[in-house]
Amino acid sequence: MTDINERALGLSKALACLPAPERLAELCKTMGKPVGGRSVFTTSFGMEDQIITHMICDQDLDIDIVTLDTGRMFEETYTVWAATEKTFGRAIKGYVPDAGELETLVAKQGINGIFVSVDQRKACCTVRKIVPLGRALQGASLWVTGIRAEQSQARGSVNPVEADNVRGLLKASPLYDWTVADMDTYLKTHSDIPLNVLHKQNFPSIGCAPCTRAVKSGEDDRAGRWWWEDGQQECGLHVGADGRLVRTKPTKEVL
Repeated sequence: MTDINERALGLSKALACLPAPERLAELCKTMGKPVGGRSVFTTSFGMEDQIITHMICDQDLDIDIVTLDTGRMFEETYTVWAATEKTFGRAIKGYVPDAGELETLVAKQGINGIFVSVDQRKACCTVRKIVPLGRALQGASLWVTGIRAEQSQARGSVNPVEADNVRGLLKASPLYDWTVADMDTYLKTHSDIPLNVLHKQNFPSIGCAPCTRAVKSGEDDRAGRWWWEDGQQECGLHVGADGRLVRTKPTKEVL
């Protein structure tokens, strides 16, 4: 087992029993000197991410807050982006696709080639999200995400901290064990947190506009993502070359 995997397992055990805000604070202490490297939180402005943004800003933690601006997000998402910066008094840097790569992609498969095949949809995700993520995480040793186990079956065994061996960093999910009820309680307590109005229209998980629909009763939170594909609920940000979620071991083996 490599050092990064050992650190992930150790941190998971140490953080599992802490409240989410303390998990973030403890991570900041751990990732400071002599470890070094940036700590980066990638937000898509969903409920989970808005809660984490509040926890970061409320504690004034040294975590960069960034977003991947694909160019195809809902207008409502841009609205909540602006409202978030105003509420917390903190600029959120957007990483956009490379212009040349995007022009080549659209020329090759058309603006809506995503609906033609899985390969073309993945190519779009790569140009619009995965490549910009690489720039966003450059020099980072910790990547904070809003992943929760309850979101989907694929994410059901997520750990508090995991080793992303693809990118060579630690990946933390401070809300990994939170339920929708937990989020509702937090949001009621902190009613000033801006929320995307699409959440009230049965959009629990909000990505690019062409790739997201409202979910039906009984569906996973992420069932509305890439709904025309059989079983596809990940864009590639959180998966390795084999298409599976990047992680060390299931939670039950860690804790």
